[in-house]
Amino acid sequence: MATSSVGFKSREEHRKKQELEEARKAGLAPAEIDEEGKEINPHIPQYMSSAPWYLNTEKPSLKHQRKWKSDPNYTKSWYDRGARTFKADKYRKGACENCGAMTHSTKLCIERPRKVGAKWTNKHISPDEKIESFELDYDGKRDRWNGYDMNQYARVIERYEARDEARRKFLKEKQLKKLEEKSKKQRVDEESSDDDDEDDALKLDEAKVDESKQMDFAKVEKRVRTTGGGSTGTVRNLRIREDTAKYLLNLDVNSAYYDPKTRSMREDPLPNANPNEKFYAGDNQYRMTGQALDFKKLNVHAWESFEKGQAEINMQAAPSQAELLFKNYKAAKEKLKKQMKETIMEKYGNAASKEEIPRELLLGQSEREVEYDRCGRVIKGMESSVPKSKYEEDVYINNHTSVWGSWWKDHQWGYKCCQQTIKNSYCTGVAGIEAVKEADDLMKTNIERKANCCEMSGPVTEKRLATWGSETQEDLVLDEKKLAEALKKEDERKREEKDERKRKYNVQWNDQVTPEEMEAYRMKRMHQDDPMKNFLH
Repeated sequence: MATSSVGFKSREEHRKKQELEEARKAGLAPAEIDEEGKEINPHIPQYMSSAPWYLNTEKPSLKHQRKWKSDPNYTKSWYDRGARTFKADKYRKGACENCGAMTHSTKLCIERPRKVGAKWTNKHISPDEKIESFELDYDGKRDRWNGYDMNQYARVIERYEARDEARRKFLKEKQLKKLEEKSKKQRVDEESSDDDDEDDALKLDEAKVDESKQMDFAKVEKRVRTTGGGSTGTVRNLRIREDTAKYLLNLDVNSAYYDPKTRSMREDPLPNANPNEKFYAGDNQYRMTGQALDFKKLNVHAWESFEKGQAEINMQAAPSQAELLFKNYKAAKEKLKKQMKETIMEKYGNAASKEEIPRELLLGQSEREVEYDRCGRVIKGMESSVPKSKYEEDVYINNHTSVWGSWWKDHQWGYKCCQQTIKNSYCTGVAGIEAVKEADDLMKTNIERKANCCEMSGPVTEKRLATWGSETQEDLVLDEKKLAEALKKEDERKREEKDERKRKYNVQWNDQVTPEEMEAYRMKRMHQDDPMKNFLH
């Protein structure tokens, strides 16, 4: 029985070991051991300093309390800022022409532009920058503080502490200097008593005490983030205990009312006191100063605009819109005032202001002598050079005399020389501008003509007119011989009208007019609208 029991125990232990191994592989059992020899439960988050009281460490806990899906390729490392790798001795093909580094181009070089680049000097070649690439997970790409060095903020704290220390030291020296001057004056004065001298000396000694011993008088100890309230921390109380409470300034029952719930006293508790000696004059004094006054003006503007119906402004529904409209209103008002002032100054002048000396007289003179020839070339001396950037400037293409973007019209950029809005187009000059204007005018006239035609009321009934302009029969046919004779008679009549001496004394008129005669008259008469009428003989 003993052997069987031992065998049973060994089999039981073997079975437990197998289950533990399977649980460890599945991530449901502890697999690590800490420094004290205890097993670490993976179900307890390792960022916790101690397990919560409600977590039972003997059994598996909830899976979401630990990071059970971890990426083995994820890294918390960040770019090595300012790190350099290889430094070459000579210039390499394809490197930066300014500094000689291979990791960036000439336009992206952040070093100071050299007078002669490293490409031509082969000296002072800058080392290559260290270029790294990391594969961040979903949270790492969206982490605002990824790669932030906490030690950088220590410099900010040190700078502010040094400023406060310097300010404290300056005020201390100023206070000591005032007390010493006062004590010297009182020593010179023979009428001062011995008691006053003792008081001043005592004040001077108190001022000389180290201020660091008196800095903790306003600290309040509180317990934060522990089971009983947390670790002990220091919280500064900004209230100065030496200040008198506002409700104790005037104990009269009929004085200014103090609201204990909001701790406010709107009226002045001491209205008859000297204003230069008063420390507190009621809460209403803050309502007419600072940002409170600006907010009041904003409300008044919103009310007045809503009453006048100029805009739908609501301070509660859209405060940003109301503030923007008020800002635009103030800008427009200031602009109108400035324009009015300028018009008055141009018309009447400004006698209060002195005439300024022209800038050419102030800054135009120099000791350097430069001599030019008739063509404008420098003969003697050195002309001051204009600094240029590393980008191309004043490069004109396609016969243009201005760069792209020097002209703006109808929300389109263009060239100022020819007013074209097509980039890389050939310059047409002044002729192109005039042609565009003529095309625009022609298009406008065509549009107006079409509009006028559409406005004509009703269809026009066409009448079949005769050849000479009166109504005739539709089947009227003219005789060619009679028409030729009528044309000859009409020519003779015209000649007689020009020279009245050829007209006979006895003239016989025939009131009967044939269609051929009427057609001859129409063909020979002068048309006032005819553009060639001046050339007819």
